[in-house]
Amino acid sequence: MSQIRKVPSSAGVRWLLTGLSLFKRAPLALGTLGAIWSMAISLLVSLSELFPRLVPTLQLLLLVAGPLFMGGLLWAVRETDEGRIARPSHLLQGLQGDRAPHLLAALLPQLVAALLLGVLLLAMIGHSGLEQLAFVKDRIHQIIQSGAQLDPVQINQLASSLPAKRILLWVLLTVATFTAMTLALFLMLPQVMFNRRTGFHALHDSLRATLQNLPAILVFFALAGISIVPLFFGALIVEIIVGLLAGQATGIWLARLLLMAVLMPVFAGSVYAAWKQIFGHEGTVAQPTTPSRADVFAA
Repeated sequence: MSQIRKVPSSAGVRWLLTGLSLFKRAPLALGTLGAIWSMAISLLVSLSELFPRLVPTLQLLLLVAGPLFMGGLLWAVRETDEGRIARPSHLLQGLQGDRAPHLLAALLPQLVAALLLGVLLLAMIGHSGLEQLAFVKDRIHQIIQSGAQLDPVQINQLASSLPAKRILLWVLLTVATFTAMTLALFLMLPQVMFNRRTGFHALHDSLRATLQNLPAILVFFALAGISIVPLFFGALIVEIIVGLLAGQATGIWLARLLLMAVLMPVFAGSVYAAWKQIFGHEGTVAQPTTPSRADVFAA
Protein backbone atom coordinates (compact mmCIF):
# COMPACT_ATOMS: atom_id res chain seq x y z
CA MET A 1 0.00 0.00 0.00
CA SER A 2 1.36 3.41 -0.98
CA GLN A 3 2.31 5.88 1.72
CA ILE A 4 0.04 8.90 1.59
CA ARG A 5 0.91 12.26 3.09
CA LYS A 6 -1.59 14.61 4.68
CA VAL A 7 -1.05 18.08 3.19
CA PRO A 8 -2.53 21.45 4.21
CA SER A 9 -5.33 23.04 2.24
CA SER A 10 -2.89 25.66 0.93
CA ALA A 11 -1.17 22.88 -1.04
CA GLY A 12 -3.89 23.28 -3.68
CA VAL A 13 -2.53 26.76 -4.41
CA ARG A 14 1.00 25.37 -4.63
CA TRP A 15 -0.03 22.70 -7.15
CA LEU A 16 -1.54 25.24 -9.52
CA LEU A 17 1.46 27.57 -9.19
CA THR A 18 3.78 24.64 -9.88
CA GLY A 19 1.81 23.73 -12.98
CA LEU A 20 2.11 27.30 -14.23
CA SER A 21 5.81 27.38 -13.38
CA LEU A 22 6.52 24.17 -15.28
CA PHE A 23 4.64 25.52 -18.29
CA LYS A 24 6.68 28.74 -18.18
CA ARG A 25 9.89 26.69 -18.30
CA ALA A 26 9.00 25.20 -21.69
CA PRO A 27 5.89 26.91 -23.09
CA LEU A 28 6.64 25.98 -26.70
CA ALA A 29 7.51 22.34 -26.05
CA LEU A 30 4.62 21.66 -23.64
CA GLY A 31 2.21 23.86 -25.57
CA THR A 32 2.97 21.86 -28.71
CA LEU A 33 1.88 18.67 -26.93
CA GLY A 34 -1.41 20.26 -25.89
CA ALA A 35 -1.89 21.55 -29.44
CA ILE A 36 -1.31 18.05 -30.84
CA TRP A 37 -4.13 16.74 -28.66
CA SER A 38 -6.39 19.58 -29.82
CA MET A 39 -5.62 18.85 -33.48
CA ALA A 40 -6.27 15.15 -32.93
CA ILE A 41 -9.70 15.96 -31.49
CA SER A 42 -10.44 18.32 -34.40
CA LEU A 43 -9.44 15.62 -36.88
CA LEU A 44 -11.74 13.05 -35.28
CA VAL A 45 -14.62 15.54 -35.22
CA SER A 46 -14.08 16.34 -38.89
CA LEU A 47 -14.02 12.65 -39.78
CA SER A 48 -17.25 12.09 -37.85
CA GLU A 49 -18.92 14.85 -39.89
CA LEU A 50 -17.67 13.38 -43.16
CA PHE A 51 -18.46 9.77 -42.24
CA PRO A 52 -21.46 9.69 -39.85
CA ARG A 53 -21.37 5.90 -39.69
CA LEU A 54 -17.97 6.06 -38.02
CA VAL A 55 -19.16 8.27 -35.15
CA PRO A 56 -19.35 5.47 -32.52
CA THR A 57 -15.94 4.14 -33.54
CA LEU A 58 -14.34 7.58 -33.50
CA GLN A 59 -15.89 8.40 -30.12
CA LEU A 60 -14.52 5.16 -28.70
CA LEU A 61 -11.09 5.95 -30.17
CA LEU A 62 -11.13 9.40 -28.57
CA LEU A 63 -12.19 7.93 -25.23
CA VAL A 64 -9.40 5.34 -25.29
CA ALA A 65 -6.77 7.86 -26.41
CA GLY A 66 -7.53 10.22 -23.49
CA PRO A 67 -5.73 8.36 -20.66
CA LEU A 68 -2.85 7.39 -22.96
CA PHE A 69 -2.32 11.00 -24.02
CA MET A 70 -2.53 12.29 -20.45
CA GLY A 71 -0.01 9.69 -19.31
CA GLY A 72 2.40 10.82 -22.01
CA LEU A 73 1.86 14.47 -21.13
CA LEU A 74 2.65 13.72 -17.47
CA TRP A 75 5.86 12.07 -18.62
CA ALA A 76 6.78 15.19 -20.62
CA VAL A 77 6.06 17.37 -17.59
CA ARG A 78 8.41 15.28 -15.47
CA GLU A 79 11.09 15.60 -18.14
CA THR A 80 10.70 19.37 -17.94
CA ASP A 81 10.81 19.29 -14.14
CA GLU A 82 14.07 17.34 -14.19
CA GLY A 83 15.72 19.72 -16.67
CA ARG A 84 15.28 17.70 -19.86
CA ILE A 85 13.46 18.64 -23.07
CA ALA A 86 9.82 17.64 -23.55
CA ARG A 87 9.31 16.03 -26.96
CA PRO A 88 6.21 14.93 -28.93
CA SER A 89 7.50 11.34 -28.73
CA HIS A 90 6.85 11.45 -24.99
CA LEU A 91 3.12 11.26 -25.76
CA LEU A 92 3.73 7.61 -26.66
CA GLN A 93 5.20 6.74 -23.26
CA GLY A 94 1.83 5.42 -22.14
CA LEU A 95 2.21 2.66 -24.72
CA GLN A 96 5.63 1.60 -23.43
CA GLY A 97 5.98 -1.48 -21.28
CA ASP A 98 2.74 -2.68 -19.78
CA ARG A 99 1.38 0.76 -18.85
CA ALA A 100 -1.38 0.96 -21.49
CA PRO A 101 -3.84 -1.57 -19.94
CA HIS A 102 -3.44 0.04 -16.52
CA LEU A 103 -3.93 3.54 -17.93
CA LEU A 104 -7.08 2.36 -19.68
CA ALA A 105 -8.41 1.25 -16.30
CA ALA A 106 -9.24 4.95 -15.94
CA LEU A 107 -12.16 4.29 -18.29
CA LEU A 108 -13.73 1.86 -15.82
CA PRO A 109 -15.12 4.52 -13.41
CA GLN A 110 -16.50 6.41 -16.39
CA LEU A 111 -18.22 3.31 -17.72
CA VAL A 112 -19.63 2.41 -14.31
CA ALA A 113 -20.83 6.00 -13.79
CA ALA A 114 -22.54 6.09 -17.19
CA LEU A 115 -24.31 2.76 -16.60
CA LEU A 116 -25.32 3.70 -13.05
CA LEU A 117 -26.69 7.09 -14.06
CA GLY A 118 -28.51 5.57 -17.03
CA VAL A 119 -30.22 2.98 -14.84
CA LEU A 120 -31.11 5.65 -12.24
CA LEU A 121 -32.53 7.92 -14.92
CA LEU A 122 -34.73 5.15 -16.28
CA ALA A 123 -35.84 4.05 -12.81
CA MET A 124 -36.56 7.56 -11.51
CA ILE A 125 -38.19 9.09 -14.58
CA GLY A 126 -39.38 6.11 -16.62
CA HIS A 127 -40.03 5.78 -20.33
CA SER A 128 -42.93 8.22 -20.31
CA GLY A 129 -40.88 10.83 -18.47
CA LEU A 130 -37.99 10.44 -20.93
CA GLU A 131 -40.35 10.80 -23.87
CA GLN A 132 -41.87 13.93 -22.36
CA LEU A 133 -38.39 15.33 -21.68
CA ALA A 134 -37.39 14.72 -25.30
CA PHE A 135 -40.63 16.36 -26.49
CA VAL A 136 -40.03 19.47 -24.37
CA LYS A 137 -36.44 19.69 -25.56
CA ASP A 138 -37.45 19.39 -29.23
CA ARG A 139 -40.24 21.92 -28.77
CA ILE A 140 -37.95 24.52 -27.22
CA HIS A 141 -35.39 23.87 -29.98
CA GLN A 142 -38.06 24.44 -32.64
CA ILE A 143 -39.09 27.74 -31.05
CA ILE A 144 -35.48 28.94 -30.95
CA GLN A 145 -34.84 27.86 -34.54
CA SER A 146 -37.94 29.69 -35.76
CA GLY A 147 -36.62 32.95 -34.33
CA ALA A 148 -39.72 33.52 -32.20
CA GLN A 149 -39.43 34.83 -28.66
CA LEU A 150 -39.82 32.34 -25.85
CA ASP A 151 -43.20 32.80 -24.19
CA PRO A 152 -42.81 32.42 -20.39
CA VAL A 153 -46.35 31.02 -20.11
CA GLN A 154 -45.63 28.38 -22.75
CA ILE A 155 -42.31 27.50 -21.14
CA ASN A 156 -44.00 27.10 -17.74
CA GLN A 157 -46.61 24.82 -19.30
CA LEU A 158 -43.93 22.67 -20.89
CA ALA A 159 -41.90 22.55 -17.65
CA SER A 160 -44.94 21.68 -15.54
CA SER A 161 -45.44 18.53 -17.60
CA LEU A 162 -42.07 17.20 -16.45
CA PRO A 163 -41.27 15.36 -13.18
CA ALA A 164 -39.12 18.27 -12.03
CA LYS A 165 -38.28 16.96 -8.54
CA ARG A 166 -37.10 13.60 -9.82
CA ILE A 167 -35.05 15.24 -12.58
CA LEU A 168 -33.45 17.58 -10.03
CA LEU A 169 -32.63 14.63 -7.75
CA TRP A 170 -31.05 12.81 -10.69
CA VAL A 171 -28.96 15.89 -11.52
CA LEU A 172 -27.72 16.02 -7.91
CA LEU A 173 -26.83 12.33 -8.04
CA THR A 174 -24.99 12.98 -11.30
CA VAL A 175 -22.93 15.73 -9.68
CA ALA A 176 -22.09 13.46 -6.74
CA THR A 177 -21.13 10.58 -9.05
CA PHE A 178 -18.84 12.69 -11.20
CA THR A 179 -17.27 14.21 -8.09
CA ALA A 180 -16.39 10.74 -6.81
CA MET A 181 -15.08 9.79 -10.26
CA THR A 182 -12.89 12.90 -10.38
CA LEU A 183 -11.40 12.08 -6.97
CA ALA A 184 -10.66 8.51 -8.05
CA LEU A 185 -8.93 9.64 -11.25
CA PHE A 186 -7.10 12.76 -10.04
CA LEU A 187 -3.88 11.01 -8.94
CA MET A 188 -4.29 7.71 -10.75
CA LEU A 189 -2.32 8.27 -13.96
CA PRO A 190 0.98 9.48 -12.41
CA GLN A 191 1.01 6.40 -10.19
CA VAL A 192 0.72 4.17 -13.24
CA MET A 193 3.33 6.14 -15.19
CA PHE A 194 5.94 6.62 -12.46
CA ASN A 195 5.18 4.17 -9.66
CA ARG A 196 4.23 1.35 -12.06
CA ARG A 197 1.09 0.67 -10.01
CA THR A 198 -1.64 -1.47 -11.51
CA GLY A 199 -4.80 0.27 -12.65
CA PHE A 200 -7.05 -0.90 -9.82
CA HIS A 201 -4.47 -0.20 -7.12
CA ALA A 202 -3.85 3.26 -8.59
CA LEU A 203 -7.59 4.01 -8.57
CA HIS A 204 -7.87 2.88 -4.95
CA ASP A 205 -4.85 4.90 -3.83
CA SER A 206 -6.01 7.98 -5.74
CA LEU A 207 -9.44 7.92 -4.12
CA ARG A 208 -7.94 7.34 -0.68
CA ALA A 209 -5.37 10.12 -1.12
CA THR A 210 -7.85 12.68 -2.41
CA LEU A 211 -10.34 11.95 0.36
CA GLN A 212 -7.61 12.40 2.98
CA ASN A 213 -6.60 15.69 1.33
CA LEU A 214 -10.05 16.89 0.28
CA PRO A 215 -9.56 20.53 1.46
CA ALA A 216 -6.46 20.89 -0.73
CA ILE A 217 -8.29 19.32 -3.68
CA LEU A 218 -11.23 21.72 -3.29
CA VAL A 219 -8.90 24.70 -3.05
CA PHE A 220 -7.10 23.60 -6.20
CA PHE A 221 -10.24 23.17 -8.30
CA ALA A 222 -11.77 26.42 -7.01
CA LEU A 223 -8.61 28.37 -7.81
CA ALA A 224 -8.22 26.63 -11.17
CA GLY A 225 -11.80 27.54 -12.09
CA ILE A 226 -11.15 31.18 -11.27
CA SER A 227 -7.86 31.17 -13.18
CA ILE A 228 -9.48 29.75 -16.32
CA VAL A 229 -11.84 32.73 -16.71
CA PRO A 230 -9.26 35.25 -18.04
CA LEU A 231 -7.84 32.54 -20.31
CA PHE A 232 -11.28 31.99 -21.82
CA PHE A 233 -11.69 35.72 -22.35
CA GLY A 234 -8.31 35.84 -24.08
CA ALA A 235 -9.28 32.94 -26.34
CA LEU A 236 -12.58 34.68 -27.09
CA ILE A 237 -10.74 37.82 -28.18
CA VAL A 238 -8.50 35.73 -30.45
CA GLU A 239 -11.57 33.99 -31.87
CA ILE A 240 -13.26 37.32 -32.67
CA ILE A 241 -10.18 38.90 -34.26
CA VAL A 242 -9.23 35.84 -36.32
CA GLY A 243 -12.87 35.31 -37.21
CA LEU A 244 -13.06 38.78 -38.74
CA LEU A 245 -9.84 38.24 -40.70
CA ALA A 246 -10.02 34.59 -41.73
CA GLY A 247 -13.55 33.40 -41.02
CA GLN A 248 -15.49 32.24 -37.98
CA ALA A 249 -14.53 28.57 -38.34
CA THR A 250 -10.82 29.42 -38.36
CA GLY A 251 -11.25 31.67 -35.33
CA ILE A 252 -13.02 28.96 -33.34
CA TRP A 253 -10.40 26.37 -34.29
CA LEU A 254 -7.47 28.61 -33.34
CA ALA A 255 -9.07 29.65 -30.03
CA ARG A 256 -9.62 26.00 -29.05
CA LEU A 257 -6.06 25.19 -30.09
CA LEU A 258 -4.65 27.91 -27.83
CA LEU A 259 -6.85 26.86 -24.93
CA MET A 260 -5.74 23.24 -25.11
CA ALA A 261 -2.11 24.26 -25.61
CA VAL A 262 -2.19 26.04 -22.24
CA LEU A 263 -4.80 24.21 -20.17
CA MET A 264 -3.60 20.64 -20.71
CA PRO A 265 0.08 21.17 -19.79
CA VAL A 266 -0.81 23.35 -16.78
CA PHE A 267 -3.31 20.80 -15.50
CA ALA A 268 -0.84 17.95 -16.05
CA GLY A 269 1.84 19.93 -14.20
CA SER A 270 -0.54 20.52 -11.30
CA VAL A 271 -1.46 16.83 -11.07
CA TYR A 272 2.23 15.96 -11.21
CA ALA A 273 2.96 18.40 -8.36
CA ALA A 274 0.10 16.96 -6.29
CA TRP A 275 1.38 13.41 -6.86
CA LYS A 276 4.91 14.37 -5.81
CA GLN A 277 3.75 16.02 -2.61
CA ILE A 278 1.05 13.59 -1.51
CA PHE A 279 2.94 10.41 -2.34
CA GLY A 280 6.26 11.66 -1.01
CA HIS A 281 8.41 12.02 -4.13
CA GLU A 282 9.87 15.42 -3.29
CA GLY A 283 13.01 13.95 -1.73
CA THR A 284 13.43 11.97 1.43
CA VAL A 285 15.03 13.04 4.66
CA ALA A 286 17.58 10.64 6.07
CA GLN A 287 16.42 9.17 9.35
CA PRO A 288 18.84 8.53 12.25
CA THR A 289 19.83 4.92 12.74
CA THR A 290 18.41 3.28 15.82
CA PRO A 291 20.88 0.98 17.63
CA SER A 292 19.83 -2.64 17.58
CA ARG A 293 21.13 -3.28 21.13
CA ALA A 294 20.25 -1.45 24.31
CA ASP A 295 23.89 -1.33 25.47
CA VAL A 296 25.12 0.42 22.31
CA PHE A 297 24.62 4.12 21.66
CA ALA A 298 25.54 6.45 18.80
CA ALA A 299 26.74 10.02 19.16
